[in-house]
Amino acid sequence: MTKYLISFPGEAMVFPAEDFQAVADDAHAVVEAARQAGVYVFGGGVNEDVEPVRVAADGTITPGGYPDRTVPNGGYLVLEVPTRKEAEEWAAKVAKACRCAQELREFQYDPAS
Repeated sequence: MTKYLISFPGEAMVFPAEDFQAVADDAHAVVEAARQAGVYVFGGGVNEDVEPVRVAADGTITPGGYPDRTVPNGGYLVLEVPTRKEAEEWAAKVAKACRCAQELREFQYDPAS
């Protein structure tokens, strides 16, 4: 099976404040459905309150991420499913729950994972 990344930037989630709990409940329901279906690998959001660091091969730590790169934020969900069509169907469920479009990317095959 193939692993897929379903993600969105934080600024894509635009909805009235009073809908926050419904959005959270709907998103958690999709994650639970993915767990129940046995396709859930990992999910979560990037903590935007914690600054990134770069760690070099020699262990040197430099504040900040890569220069001139988009800062990863928002939410991420990794699923392992047999077909891209099924991944697209899960992405549509996440999009509906989060009230915003999702980006779908396929991980390269790694026999060790």
